[in-house]
Amino acid sequence: MITFDEAQTALTATLLRAKELKIDVCVAVCDAGGRLVSFARMDQSNWASIYGCQGKALTAAATRCKSGDIPPASVVMNRISSLEGDNMIYAKGAVPLLRHGKLLGAVGVGGASADLDEECAMAGALALGCDSL
Repeated sequence: MITFDEAQTALTATLLRAKELKIDVCVAVCDAGGRLVSFARMDQSNWASIYGCQGKALTAAATRCKSGDIPPASVVMNRISSLEGDNMIYAKGAVPLLRHGKLLGAVGVGGASADLDEECAMAGALALGCDSL
């Protein structure tokens, strides 16, 4: 389980990377159950990214995989998403937070290109000393 302080550390590192890249994003850090622990929206980010970053983080936590690596067309994933309330988003931009194989949660980013979103999310994971993906 991720602590609030760990979530804030991941959030801060993710936002710092976005600033370095000169992009405006929304960032969600969730626990192992996919529930929001920490969130930020940069000033010029798109309002829709609020939902995108959370849906990607939920997907990464639920699957223990990067959100863009999950094929949404499978019967199992469609059913899981349906049971969860159809909030999962199968798009690149979130990574699970795994430390020594244990799931802490996930960090999801939305608002830039898929590759830049994922790069920012990886910065959050690295700040926590998470396993490399």
